Amino acid sequence: MTRRAGMTDVARLAGVSHQTVSRVINGHPSVRDSTRERVLAAMAELQYRPNRLARALVTARSGLLGVVTSGSARYGPMSTLLAIEETARGSDYAVHVRAVRPGAESDPESLAELLEAALAELDTQAVEAAVVIAPRVSVVEGLDGIVSRAPLVLVAAGVEPTERFDVVAVDQAAGARAVTRHLIDLGHERIGHLAGPRDWFDARERARGWREELATAGLTPAGEWEGDWTADAGYQLGLELAREPDRPTAIVASNDQMALGLLRAFGEEGVRVPEDISVTGFDDIEGTGYFRPPLTTVRQDFEALARLVMGRVLAAVERAAEHDDGRSAPRSPGAAPTTMPELVIRASTAPPPH
Repeated sequence: MTRRAGMTDVARLAGVSHQTVSRVINGHPSVRDSTRERVLAAMAELQYRPNRLARALVTARSGLLGVVTSGSARYGPMSTLLAIEETARGSDYAVHVRAVRPGAESDPESLAELLEAALAELDTQAVEAAVVIAPRVSVVEGLDGIVSRAPLVLVAAGVEPTERFDVVAVDQAAGARAVTRHLIDLGHERIGHLAGPRDWFDARERARGWREELATAGLTPAGEWEGDWTADAGYQLGLELAREPDRPTAIVASNDQMALGLLRAFGEEGVRVPEDISVTGFDDIEGTGYFRPPLTTVRQDFEALARLVMGRVLAAVERAAEHDDGRSAPRSPGAAPTTMPELVIRASTAPPPH
């Protein structure tokens, strides 16, 4: 049986000391970039994988990252979770996921208990930090008063960091502003918005971006409706609007599924998209380029978001290491770092009808 490569083998191939390999594995900043690259290349060639238990004994670090999610199967939270798992592995962290029971968000007391239990369980597993994917307002409210040994990083749009937790997000408002500006540049002056549920941070921020961009252009909203993220919500609104002669010339939908429902309803009622009305979405889910017509939408960079998350996690872990009790040192609250979404223009938008 072939012997698995060890740290000594990596050191020999890279032409460095055993201690240098150890510093690279543990992310020590004193290693030169050229040396680090040589060591990483040797690790890849030998298919060397550090022994997590041995590293924990030497560094007093577990190499574990906890992630708490509300269990939502919606596109944004699920894509965020998958990207964080992938990025964490690239940073040599194992991820322990704890999902809060779907539907618990409607019961604040129950939600707070479930969040506390999830974080307490992660604490017993000695995670170095915990990431909370918080798409809904109730999740952040449920964290109020909960004490966690591990530093907390929240993924939540429009939430300000505090001394208790750090925050990262996609700039949802910027994405909505970009797609609204696109419609304004095409000549639209009567632009409506099909929003997501008001207790979702993403929905709030996207609605805010739409309103702000209209205000910047000196335009008045041409209607705002609240949906539930489903295609049926868009379909029902589309049927109503199709029968209104004074309907908006463009609709900004807060996600692609609701935009799909709008397209279906308009098609059934003989309202042409984009000749009679333009429709946009948000998320760029798989298949939006094959809608009829292909959907203009906003693409979120979940890989960039996950890199931001890991950057804040590593910073929090370093702050915690500086304190004897292992807790994260108080941080100076400031603006949450964000990633910028990308406008994807397709055939569902055009100048307004004359």
